[in-house]
Amino acid sequence: MSSAYLLVSHGSRDPRPEIAMQQLAKLVAHKLQIPEKLVGTASLEVSPEPLHEQIRQFAQSAVLLGCGCLQIIPIFLLPGVHVMTDIPTEVALARQAVGEDITIDLQPYLGSHSGLQIFFQQQLATIKAATGILLSHGSRRPGSQQPVENMAVNLGIVTAYWSISPSLESRVQELITFGHREMAILPYFLFSGGITDAIAQAVDELKLQFPGVSFYLAQPLGASDELADLIGDLIHA
Repeated sequence: MSSAYLLVSHGSRDPRPEIAMQQLAKLVAHKLQIPEKLVGTASLEVSPEPLHEQIRQFAQSAVLLGCGCLQIIPIFLLPGVHVMTDIPTEVALARQAVGEDITIDLQPYLGSHSGLQIFFQQQLATIKAATGILLSHGSRRPGSQQPVENMAVNLGIVTAYWSISPSLESRVQELITFGHREMAILPYFLFSGGITDAIAQAVDELKLQFPGVSFYLAQPLGASDELADLIGDLIHA
């Protein structure tokens, strides 16, 4: 029984994440060695239609292409409310809508893959800095930050968050107090967009505020063969 795959992201008014998602879908199709039309994208927010309707429409297309199973892969980095509550609710609604025409399976979210750590190890290896900050969006759901905290410990660096404390600036001030004058800032974000632009601006302001400190800002993960490989691993697992 052949499968189709739907990559579900948060959604953004900025066009760049959607372009990256389309690129990622093509890379995943290539990785799985299946036609590109069997790997689709959908967004939880900022879409004209709710996610369950997007899933239903893609499921119907998959049935016409001879698929008996649709796998939903959440392209999210944290186990926040979207991953733990919102997406499962939308998937359940989609299952009701399609009936027995096709099986819809919800796969683990991308951030649960241990291989993500390799991306940041590679970034750190190319940056000449004595210490680093893993900067995540953060979530108000209890326990959602634990994967980021664990990864930072494994990388030998500290964490900061964009939407909750500790903030980037407070973490920088703390590291300066400990005598650090070179810092790598690793954005724990998938794609370039409004928040990564704001992070870059914040880092420029930190450079002015602390002229004696060198800051090195890495790029977000981006659509890449390596990221497609991780998604393929989640699917096969």
